[in-house]
Amino acid sequence: MRIISGRALAEHPRPWPLGSLSPCVTLSFPRVPARVSEAFILRTYPLQEADLVVSFFTRDQGKLRGVAKRARRPKSAFGAGLERLSQVRMAYFQRETRELVNLDSCELIRSQFGLVSDYRTGVALDYVAEVSDQLLPAAEPSEKFFRLLAAVLDDLRAGPWRAVTYFSLWAVRLSGWLPELHVCLGCGSLLDDPQAPERAFFSRGRDGLLCGDCRRTLAAGGGGELSLESRRAAAEMLRTPVAQLQPRPWNRETSTDLRRFLVQRIESHIERRLLTAPLLEDNF
Repeated sequence: MRIISGRALAEHPRPWPLGSLSPCVTLSFPRVPARVSEAFILRTYPLQEADLVVSFFTRDQGKLRGVAKRARRPKSAFGAGLERLSQVRMAYFQRETRELVNLDSCELIRSQFGLVSDYRTGVALDYVAEVSDQLLPAAEPSEKFFRLLAAVLDDLRAGPWRAVTYFSLWAVRLSGWLPELHVCLGCGSLLDDPQAPERAFFSRGRDGLLCGDCRRTLAAGGGGELSLESRRAAAEMLRTPVAQLQPRPWNRETSTDLRRFLVQRIESHIERRLLTAPLLEDNF
């Protein structure tokens, strides 16, 4: 069969006899261009023999999941770019009818490999990745959460505790689950009265803090006390970038009650226990 170009058709509108079959005209369809997004890798898990399913959080499209073909082979084109919380420039093909995108390649912008050498910081990385994967809704961009991840990963290089506390607080707030930390949920009294500050308590299944009287009246248990010092630390974190917080010694005991309160808030809303939270608090 004779192939006729588009130019020939234009010059000769009907170059074949009337009544005969028209010739085949070739049309070249370009490959659908890949979307390229800056992203953080949240989680990977195996698929079939050599592939990986990757959960990643993009700056412009939110959290997505995709298939990285042959990513588990020794000479994979993805290299170390799919390690948890690596910051990458991800190229992928997306179709509206499919839940999973097809990952084409990723360019590593910043690796967290240097943080993994310290066991405590490595567990903190796992915690940040798990919480992010659980809290972020699919395909909903969040510039604030993206900048939170970038800032916290920078601060982790100075140690895990301040970064993890700051991340937990802001992750809960950006998800819309952070209650008022200076008002009693039961009676509405001010907990942080400068003249006579009250003790504040939290418990599973309750959305806010309780004063001592309401705690006894409502028989709230399964939680603990949130100290005045931790409430003041939280107030500072909510108005100050993590890198500009007032210097203070941060260790496991610093604001441990605040972290426990925030983990309870997260777990009550995702309706499951975090796997990394006990590792973070109990093994150090």
